[in-house]
Amino acid sequence: MTAPTSAHIRCSIVPPYLLARLASLQAPEHQHAAAAAQRALVQLEPIHSARADAPRDPSRGAGTAVVLALRRTISDAGGSESLPGEPVRREGDPPTGDVAVDEAYAGLGATYELFQEVYGRSSIDNAGLPLNATVHYGREYDNAFWDGSRMVFGDGDGEIFGRFTASLAVIGHELAHGFTQYSSNLRYQGQSGALNESLSDVFGVLVEQRERGQSADAASWLVGEGLFTEQVEGRALRSLKAPGTAYDDDVLGKDPQPATMADYVDTTSDNGGVHINSGIPNHAFYIAAMRLGGNAWERAGQIWYDAATGGRVPVDCDFALFASVTVDAAEARFGAGSPEAESVGYAWREVGVL
Repeated sequence: MTAPTSAHIRCSIVPPYLLARLASLQAPEHQHAAAAAQRALVQLEPIHSARADAPRDPSRGAGTAVVLALRRTISDAGGSESLPGEPVRREGDPPTGDVAVDEAYAGLGATYELFQEVYGRSSIDNAGLPLNATVHYGREYDNAFWDGSRMVFGDGDGEIFGRFTASLAVIGHELAHGFTQYSSNLRYQGQSGALNESLSDVFGVLVEQRERGQSADAASWLVGEGLFTEQVEGRALRSLKAPGTAYDDDVLGKDPQPATMADYVDTTSDNGGVHINSGIPNHAFYIAAMRLGGNAWERAGQIWYDAATGGRVPVDCDFALFASVTVDAAEARFGAGSPEAESVGYAWREVGVL
């Protein structure tokens, strides 16, 4: 059986195993959240055809871009599951007062600025692609996703999840799936799928850190901080600093991410554990960034960007190959034996990949 490519998978921020756990809740006090999770699970499949038709051209991932102006459009689905919804804020328009609309608008801008101002990339496709998003998708929808052409955000069920625009790292994460679509187009299965998820986590936290002006040692390194309601024992969906510690809750269970290859999870669920084993490359990036110090989006982020866009990452790339490509990227930019190259190699050894 041929493994699915990233073009046929809807990339969502909440892992299917977490939604499945919520959907199975039987206690009367959790029936509201269970029903919302059941609806979100059903919605994991419907737009495969839209993603299959989405443009993707990895050759646009590198080279000199023609820098075009940032162009954003935020639409409101009004609780429906019809896309794109009604446009409510376009580029240059003032804030609307709808917090989800305005957070999405700001988040798209912050992500565009990271790629353009730091890495010289013209939008996520390196060709000035307009950035579009839809908010208020579905009824108490427990997810956010990239469908191949736009960002889509639910409002959450109010019991477990709040609105999904509340986390800038989530906005950056989902939009970075578009970056991967237009660069390496990593297949969304097994280790290549975990790398796909990891690249989104990496650039998602970098968007948030840069917007907040946080150095590597001052940042939280959390993905999805602020999504959970106060009823949940957990800070976020994932942690690059300490995979496996983002949440530990009676209802949600415990964060299952491993930090090293010693705890790698062999599974057929979640497309071969793409949201689980992404903790390993995530932690490697964290270690490299912390050893280098300063702002993680500068040297560490530049190395990961160079690796992703350099044409040496195949669609079925595994952890070991990606690790060697990042070491080579560090040597190419900063020199063999440089602190940057040494730190990247050290990080991958620490997580057991090299």
